[in-house]
Amino acid sequence: MRRLHRARSRGARLQTTILVGHCNAVAALDEQMERQAYPGYRVIGCCLPADQYRPAADAFNGLPVLGNLRQVAKVVSKYEVDSVAVLPCPELDGPALRRLGWDLEKTQAELLLAPAVTEIVGPRVRIRPVSGLPLMHMERPELKGVRRLTKHLFDKTSAGVGVFVLLPVLLGIALAVKTTSRGPLFFRQERVGRDGRSFSMLKFRSMVVGADRMVDSLAAENQGNSVLFKHKADPRMTRVGKLLRRYSLDELPQLFNVLRGEMSLVGPRPPLPTEVERYGFDMHRRFLVKPGLTGLWQVSGRSDLSWDDSVRIDVRYVENWSLTYDFMILWETVGAVLRGSGAY
Repeated sequence: MRRLHRARSRGARLQTTILVGHCNAVAALDEQMERQAYPGYRVIGCCLPADQYRPAADAFNGLPVLGNLRQVAKVVSKYEVDSVAVLPCPELDGPALRRLGWDLEKTQAELLLAPAVTEIVGPRVRIRPVSGLPLMHMERPELKGVRRLTKHLFDKTSAGVGVFVLLPVLLGIALAVKTTSRGPLFFRQERVGRDGRSFSMLKFRSMVVGADRMVDSLAAENQGNSVLFKHKADPRMTRVGKLLRRYSLDELPQLFNVLRGEMSLVGPRPPLPTEVERYGFDMHRRFLVKPGLTGLWQVSGRSDLSWDDSVRIDVRYVENWSLTYDFMILWETVGAVLRGSGAY
């Protein structure tokens, strides 16, 4: 499976796809598919409603406009399309969508339906027949009760064991930081946690003293997203700090944040107060859980992610949280740390 994902990320073994729906939804899905090539879909164009379709227009948002909603089957046959992704829109109600499915049966194309509710997957979703109709039933997110208590106990126990087992490593890193550069051992930074409460997050210091005051002078060299400053060859980094960042060893003191109850082993990325000021209403959903030492952000590209992707996957974690999900992320964290992708 990993070989297949790598091949698809290089542009090989992809299915040609057209997107069907309203302009805004089509543009959003196209951007998301372009960011994540591993599922195997290559978007070659779109079909829009009649009031948004302009035959003279060659493209919309850089995407070729191949027809209107009544011409989907003809477009599929003409361009030998492998799959059709349909987004929710009033023009494609039950009967219209059923007829489209019948038309596509005459071709080799698959019909993919995007739900109106996004970022909710896995165990929370059930298809149940009601009065002869297949309705999507969404379970409540597992944010309270026994499961949350279990997560709390697992966090505290694992963090305690982790500190005990990694004590020689922690002492070795501390010695290396103190003997190779002037300044404090730890870097403390205000972050926002569960319920919007601020706390002091710990890291081993990986930069020179006063690095935070040098950001403005390096702003033109920002290689991160539009909100977070990142630089792959950051001149503020110490020699030991580069190694710590490469393998995320500077994050180990956050085990003490977990022991203090401020963080979890797995959760959304702990945001800065300046980031929170830019959040929309939906993004405050992430404050229902504690931020994590690791999470979807860390195993999905980290600093290589755009700002929109960073906040979107944090909300996805909250909506789909389960202990099984946490274990999966912890397992993937091992590979992400060894690869060091996006760690700078």
